[in-house]
Amino acid sequence: MDKIYDLAGNKIKVGLKPQLIRVYSNAQLWTYLEGKADTRLRRFELLVNTIKADYKQHFGKALVISNASLIVEILVHVYCDYLGLSFNRIVQIKWIQALVKKLLERAEVVDCGEKAVDSNRWVWDLLAGSKSFFIRILPEKLNKKNIKQH
Repeated sequence: MDKIYDLAGNKIKVGLKPQLIRVYSNAQLWTYLEGKADTRLRRFELLVNTIKADYKQHFGKALVISNASLIVEILVHVYCDYLGLSFNRIVQIKWIQALVKKLLERAEVVDCGEKAVDSNRWVWDLLAGSKSFFIRILPEKLNKKNIKQH
């Protein structure tokens, strides 16, 4: 089931399934995540808490993924999306752009699942302790160059 959360005037699209949430790395999410690191941290916490509360209400049980693990997974996907789009603006070689576009399709949809359904949950759990680092390296103005069109 797809949901739209209106957070800070941005329409954040999220899918809910048993043991899994799907966050869409679209222009609205990018706008929502703009700002200084402390602002981004607060916004990530609000996003994750909103999703988890709705998940619990809908499925009658908590999503068994830590906030830090969710934040890092979303952050890394958004950052890879950002890097790929930036790369394709600079590198004008069609076959390389096509390859990067295929990678971008994977980065645009962030599937965050519990350990039982997500074989790489351990990676995000391991990186969760570096949440502050990942928040700091995300550009303050993600879409300053208007690379995210949708």
